[in-house]
Amino acid sequence: MAIFKPYKMFYRVTDITPEFLHTNGIKGLALDADNTLSEHHSQIAYDGVEQWLRDMERAGIKLKMVSNARARRVVPFANKLGLTFTSTALKPLPFGFWRAAKSMGLKVKEIGAVGDQLFTDMMGANLAGVKPLLVTPIKEEDGASFRLRRRLEKPLIKRYKEKSL
Repeated sequence: MAIFKPYKMFYRVTDITPEFLHTNGIKGLALDADNTLSEHHSQIAYDGVEQWLRDMERAGIKLKMVSNARARRVVPFANKLGLTFTSTALKPLPFGFWRAAKSMGLKVKEIGAVGDQLFTDMMGANLAGVKPLLVTPIKEEDGASFRLRRRLEKPLIKRYKEKSL
């Protein structure tokens, strides 16, 4: 079960503060796109995300988008937000997170991975040795595989929330 465990849980990506990151030795973030920075397949960031990204950069936090989505989805969105990116990251495999750390000039233990899914984002982060930061998905996806994953995630997330209280 620990392989899926988040280091810390947040309601929204914008709830993550530079102070939290500095206190926990996190100098860079590998950011998921879908349901973390925007709705699934959308090119429009959630309210507050663009300002949050600028605040993170001003605080010296390095940022990179690491998404399982294909380049045709990630490239325009990352460019719009001014982020470098890795598309088709193949999470939960750790390679995308390792590439992100290397491209940011940071050690793996100095980055956090922000995402909304236990079986891709959190598992991949744990396998890579980065700090997994779980955010609540803003909108439920309608595909059958997403519904199945969310159903499997619910009891695990409930347990993590109970333990953190």
